[in-house]
Amino acid sequence: MLHYCLVLACLVSSFFAVLHRPSCHRQTKDRSPLGSLVKMQWATLAAAALFANNVAAQNMLRFACSQLVVERTDPLVNPGMKFTPHLHQIVGGNSFNVTMDPTNDPASLSTCTSCSFKQDKSNYWTAVMFFKHKNGSYIRVPQVGNGGPQGKLINKGGLDVYYIPSGKTTAFKKGFRMLAGNAANTDSSKVLKSAICHRCWNSPNENTFVGGAPCSGSDTVDIPNDPKCKMIRQTIIFPTCWDGKNLDSPDHQAHVAYGQGSGANGGGACPSTHPVKLPQIMYELMWNVTSFADKSMWPSDNKPFVYSMNLGGPAAHGDYVFGWEGDTLQKAMDNGCNLNKDCAKAGITAQTDSVYSACTKKQQAVEAVDGWLSAMPLGEPAIKA
Repeated sequence: MLHYCLVLACLVSSFFAVLHRPSCHRQTKDRSPLGSLVKMQWATLAAAALFANNVAAQNMLRFACSQLVVERTDPLVNPGMKFTPHLHQIVGGNSFNVTMDPTNDPASLSTCTSCSFKQDKSNYWTAVMFFKHKNGSYIRVPQVGNGGPQGKLINKGGLDVYYIPSGKTTAFKKGFRMLAGNAANTDSSKVLKSAICHRCWNSPNENTFVGGAPCSGSDTVDIPNDPKCKMIRQTIIFPTCWDGKNLDSPDHQAHVAYGQGSGANGGGACPSTHPVKLPQIMYELMWNVTSFADKSMWPSDNKPFVYSMNLGGPAAHGDYVFGWEGDTLQKAMDNGCNLNKDCAKAGITAQTDSVYSACTKKQQAVEAVDGWLSAMPLGEPAIKA
């Protein structure tokens, strides 16, 4: 949803119409509150239009990934463990397993991918959002694909992935993996808001764009708890600078760093400690909270939405394991491949939603994750309410 120039263009045109409307008081300075408001809104729209124009000139991959599986495994943080501390939704190549040995190549081991591009056997995963009922039971919040001027993405659960280049970028290497965010964090002040955020989506569907650039404006680290929200958009932006040596690190974060600047712009200049510029990976998730607007169902703390750690927005996080075939990602970045379209110069082809959504995997940690649950899936296997 980065390209919202069409929406802004309509708004800007409307403001031009207002500013150029004939008036017998043309020479009189407008000091009224309405006049000030119009000027303030015009300044805001002009700045947003400038941003959107810059982004519009920037090609990027943007594609849907349906859920491969929802289970308690985490081969990055808890390799080899079943029934890990919290639940994840995983998308991507079907070679995903509890160990994900870095010497193995998902691109060669996977026979299908739940993501749009056939050549992308990477794995991407996040925590799951739950609605917490006042009676103590939990249910997973349903998800929808993204819409907007860039076109609708069709997801069966899962998330949408962006690869955003900025200047000369070096694609990830076989065995590369990283983590953004901290699953144990409860302090919003310790979160980089320009990288991890939530937006209250108060339009009736995902196709009517709300707000500006990702992680800007009124976006918050905390999960919104306003019944006016029809959806909650979650954004996770990964670091774009690599030390050029290590494919991973003990905390899965030290080998990468955020560059100068912020937001979904491909990342700014890299520090000397991490000099290699990577494509910027961004996850977007649309959690449909329409069914939970009735506050009589909400718990007494008025915080009905939590992630599968039973924690709020500051604990949001995302994991990534690279798995593109050969040098297809590098070629896609070098040749300006765009959105979820076939790109012959890179040798990447987009699958139909019926194909990628059919790529699923049985749970390795078998437990109930659908419908109302008597407790959050933590510790022992979850049971139905």
